[in-house]
Parts: sequence; structure tokens; C-alpha cells
Amino acid sequence: MRRIDTLDDIAEGLSALAAADPRLGEVIRVAEEVTLRRSEPGFASLVSIIVSQQVSRASAQAMMRRLTALADPLTAHAIAEGGPDMLREAGISRPKQRAILALAESLDAGTIDLEALCLLDAEEAIGQLTVLPGIGPWTAQIYLLFSAGHPDIFPVKDVALQNAVGRAFGMDERPNERELHAIAELWSPWRGVAARLFWAYHQATMGRSAAPMLTPAEADPQTPLG
Repeated sequence: MRRIDTLDDIAEGLSALAAADPRLGEVIRVAEEVTLRRSEPGFASLVSIIVSQQVSRASAQAMMRRLTALADPLTAHAIAEGGPDMLREAGISRPKQRAILALAESLDAGTIDLEALCLLDAEEAIGQLTVLPGIGPWTAQIYLLFSAGHPDIFPVKDVALQNAVGRAFGMDERPNERELHAIAELWSPWRGVAARLFWAYHQATMGRSAAPMLTPAEADPQTPLG
């Protein structure tokens, strides 16, 4: 499977996308810089993505700053030892506490291997991840996009992507999940680059990042998106 590992891969993907869908030429021009944003696979990255679920980037950053101050380094063992009290002190909601604790327990028990998942095809890896409590398709897709470099994933549940596509294409309302899935089919096999493009477009047009937080380091607002 071809993976998105370098900025050259991003450039190749953008060229292919512009050829497949001429509407994207203007989106690419406005977005200017489309970043790679690869993260190391593993517990810390997936916890950062779980914390980012359905909250603003600023809220996710604040929670992760508190959590990494309490658990340094952020490992499955540290979270299992700290338990729900540590997560509660970090301001993390009960559903996310359950998800993070279940993930830590699964890793400690050896029932899931987050590095090995990155070698599977997307459908199989998403199936294994979404068995865990609190990990739905969006969380699994974000992890595979950025920790595994899967090239052809477009998280249609992402509200920022829905808004960005709707705005770029002059739609009266943002596309729903089904509509966005149909739109994004045209961008296969480079949907992973298309997702990065529209997060960049959102930032360029709205003046703020809506891309999910991928690592504890990104809890520092000064950390660039690389």
C-alpha cells in the first residue's frame, strides 16, 4: 500500500487531485501550504485524538497540557496506574475517560497493537480500533491518516471538513456525511491528501486551525503543525 510519508507525496497527491477535479485548483491556491503532519503511532498519539473528539482545539490543548503534567511520559501504564482520578483532574469527560482507560487496559493486556494496526489495510484496522469503547470511525480514521499514513481516507464526520468543502464549492449548506462521502469518491486514491488540503483551506479562510490534535506536543499552542 502506498503511504503518505513525505512532502513529495503530498505534492504528488495535490497534482493528481487537481487533474481529477479541476475545482480543487482554486482550493489549492487558497490553502497555499498543505502540511504532512505525520505522528508516531502509539498510545500517546491515539489519546491526543480521543481528547480532540468534538471539542475545540483550544479545549483539547488545555486538557492535554494538564494530562501530560500529571502523566509524564504519557504511557498506558501511567494512565492505568493513575486511573479515572488522574483523567478527571485533567478535565477529561467521563466517556473519554472510559475510552482512554479501556485503551490502556487493552495495551497492557496485549490485546491490541497500535503499531501493527498501521500495517493493515484501512478497513481491517478501523474494524479493530472501533471495537474499543469510545473509539468510533472518526477517531480510527484520524489515527490511520496521520500515524499510519494511509493515503485514501477522508473523515466525512469531521465538521471542519464538511464546512470547508461546502464553503469551497459555494454550497448553501455544508454537505452531510453521505453527501461528502459521494463528493470525496472522486478524489480516490488520494483522499488522505484531500483531507489535509481542506483542513489547510479551512485554516486559510477562517484564520484558525481545525485540524485534530495528534500528539501531546501539540498541546503547546506554539507548536507548529508539521
